[in-house]
Amino acid sequence: MTLNAQLLLGSRAASGEAAPIYGINPATNERLEPGYAGASPAQVAEACALADAAFEPYRHGSLAARAAFLDAIAEQILSLGNTLIERAMLETGLPRARLEGERARTVGQLRLFAEVVRTGDWQGVRIDPAQPDRSPLPRADLRLQYIPLGPVAVFGASNFPLAFSVAGGDTASALAAGCPVVVKAHSAHPGTSELVGRAVAAAARETEMPEGVFSLTYGSGSIVGQALVADPRIKAVGFTGSQAGGRALLAAAQARPEPIPVYAEMSSINPMLLLPTALANRTETLASGFVGSLQLGAGQFCTNPGLILGLDSPRLDRFAELVTQILTQAEAQTMLTPGIHKAYEEGVNSLSRAEGIKSLATGLGSTDPNRCQPQLFRTTALHFLANEPLQQEVFGACALIVSCQDEDELVMVITALEGQLTATVHMDEPDSELARKLLPLLERKAGRVLFNGFPTGVEVCHAMVHGGPWPATSDSRTTSVGSAAIQRFLRPVCYQDCPPELLPEALQVGRY
Repeated sequence: MTLNAQLLLGSRAASGEAAPIYGINPATNERLEPGYAGASPAQVAEACALADAAFEPYRHGSLAARAAFLDAIAEQILSLGNTLIERAMLETGLPRARLEGERARTVGQLRLFAEVVRTGDWQGVRIDPAQPDRSPLPRADLRLQYIPLGPVAVFGASNFPLAFSVAGGDTASALAAGCPVVVKAHSAHPGTSELVGRAVAAAARETEMPEGVFSLTYGSGSIVGQALVADPRIKAVGFTGSQAGGRALLAAAQARPEPIPVYAEMSSINPMLLLPTALANRTETLASGFVGSLQLGAGQFCTNPGLILGLDSPRLDRFAELVTQILTQAEAQTMLTPGIHKAYEEGVNSLSRAEGIKSLATGLGSTDPNRCQPQLFRTTALHFLANEPLQQEVFGACALIVSCQDEDELVMVITALEGQLTATVHMDEPDSELARKLLPLLERKAGRVLFNGFPTGVEVCHAMVHGGPWPATSDSRTTSVGSAAIQRFLRPVCYQDCPPELLPEALQVGRY
């Protein structure tokens, strides 16, 4: 399939009118053709206008047709075959197996949301029939359902070129809710984004969706992003990326005459607690499992375990020794972009210079560009508590072990933590009392609390939560993975004494 490097403005392909961006092969630093000219402000406005025009017919279309659209997107993505995988490999440096797995996840979540749409539970129907004879005052007939917010701007993520990008979880859940979507492709993988965008457009044509239900834009810097968020026709934003990027979008959304919600997934160091008995019984297993989780994808997962908490003991020392031995022999891996690699090196250098920090391990070096050498550091609870920058995420295979003198120090460290996507507890039965003491603290800090596992792996299902308190996400009440993600793009409406012929179909059930 030939790449044409064009924007998708509803059903129309158009050449961009701003400066072009190019994908970069991070394994070689080679610039990839073609160049993708960015959208002009007028083109961004056109995409938003088309989405606004599509909103009413799309949200009022049948749920069966909406579900069929989502299923069709999944099939169109699969039909791209190796073309999609090979382009994504070039633009990200990720291995084939990882990208094939991510494609399966992308297709799976589209199909999950198709099923969610069909069941209709997301409408949240509540009916309180009239009670005209109630004393002292009668009650009106009251019926509630959730409706879509309106057009949504979605920003593709760098670290998941499929599952958190053009047709990823934000797009799938917004479309499932009945919201047209305007996507800003991530500049690191424009070719991959074009291929997936064309698959979505083909599915829209196949299922006869209204024009404007989906548009795809490109652009470097913040120009396109700010224009999207500022457009009055956009009613919500989905974003996965850096804290700086998320803050900028939040500020733009709040500066509008009509502020809108920004659902931003930003940063997390994902603490992993090693409770005493589990650590004593499974030191070697925990060390090897942790290293595997830390290095997965060069550590470029939002759920990468970057902080290990344990009580100071010979067993914690042994755990650190084993991890050090493994990481010292670990090969460097290609990172997603030169920019991400540069930020990783800056983060590692900053951490290594912090007071009270000891460097334990540095992985093998490489002469190839953009390679992540895994890093391991250690400090005490007192130094950690006194140095807030130690809590900052270093995006990549870098971790910090924090030794706590006793349970009180462990509680102090957990209490001081910012919001997290995950918190992991490794425990055996004798650790139950301590785990029971810590769990209420962890509930307040993380969106997902794991036991005896590792956080790098997010199941797409009904019960999953991929969110958490600030700065893990901008809204701790939401998740960006799992069927509950649809709730971000809905709002409740109550119908009081509405004539039967005007009631939405979902609210007519049980009226008479």
